[in-house]
Amino acid sequence: MGYKPLTILYVGKDNALMQSFISLHPGKVIQSENGFQAINYLDENPAPDVIISEVILQGMTGFALHQELFQNDKFQTVPFILVDETVVREELLNAFHAGVDDFYQKPLIPEAVSKRLEFLIPYKKVKSVLSVIESKQRKIRVPLIKRLFDIAFASVLLIILSPLFLLVALAIRLESKGPVFYAAKRIGAGYKVFPFFKFRSMFVGADAKLKELKHLNQYTEKDKVAEEPYSEECEDCKRLGHPCSTILYIRNHEICENQYLRLKREKLGKTFNKIKNDPRVTKVGRFIRKTSIDELPQLVNVLRGEMSVVGNRPIPLYEAELLTSDDWTERFLAPAGITGLWQVSKRGGREMSNEERKSLDNEYARTFHLLGRY
Repeated sequence: MGYKPLTILYVGKDNALMQSFISLHPGKVIQSENGFQAINYLDENPAPDVIISEVILQGMTGFALHQELFQNDKFQTVPFILVDETVVREELLNAFHAGVDDFYQKPLIPEAVSKRLEFLIPYKKVKSVLSVIESKQRKIRVPLIKRLFDIAFASVLLIILSPLFLLVALAIRLESKGPVFYAAKRIGAGYKVFPFFKFRSMFVGADAKLKELKHLNQYTEKDKVAEEPYSEECEDCKRLGHPCSTILYIRNHEICENQYLRLKREKLGKTFNKIKNDPRVTKVGRFIRKTSIDELPQLVNVLRGEMSVVGNRPIPLYEAELLTSDDWTERFLAPAGITGLWQVSKRGGREMSNEERKSLDNEYARTFHLLGRY
């Protein structure tokens, strides 16, 4: 079976392995016997499609070569694969934590590696593009006029509401022990992590009890997905006529790695935590939540520049980690806000699905203004 011609840089002295790659990719395999030769070659030539390196090399290990090369933007889209006679778990984990794309134990099956590369090469290119997008998103700035309005609005409200702050603080402390304010890590514009301030509305230690209350989660009840979505056929595999990535065996189903990750993202992307009749909430907490008084300390976030008065609600880290699809990431291009489009449109009405939240957050990201986005 023939494979798409690739330029492979092999770093090592295993001539048999070298010849096996040449048989699959004639004229496209370059060999460097050690890491220093590889670096010299790469300095003077275009980046290859893939770099395959032995772990044990003269003068520089495969790990050191990877670390040296991938400080250079030129190689961010190039898959890097390590090969060794034996692979122990600790070494494997260290490799993946360092960013190595794959680790094979000899004897190597070149055909299997070639199939793997059909997935890895385009994946690395897409991942690099997403990294550039995320880097740009981190530089998002709120328009000056909007920022001045936020500062003036938040300052005036904090002064006017200071007596209410004192009363709420006293009520919270009288009902339950613990701090008056609660600061959770949230993700705002450009994936920026910041402390999100609220009046404490739950008993101390409430976060630790979240797993016990999964049966009350309104989002998982509303947006259930099949427990075993793994039988769905991969469109890429059908188009190519052969597996587009490594075949996995999940719950007696065969599925390519590409399709498994895709379906897993879709499934996880529908999982959020919003508990009905949450028993962790205090009596004072229920009142300040119902009246939205618990949100008032976010005026401090506004003054600190982490939020705007109006914007997409910042979300917890565990949710942001799941929102990686193209139709979700757009929401992070807008300022984080105390209140946003979907809260104004739907709050107090019927329950909102994730798709509706997604649509309204994206709509705001495309249209927010005050000399910002139109």
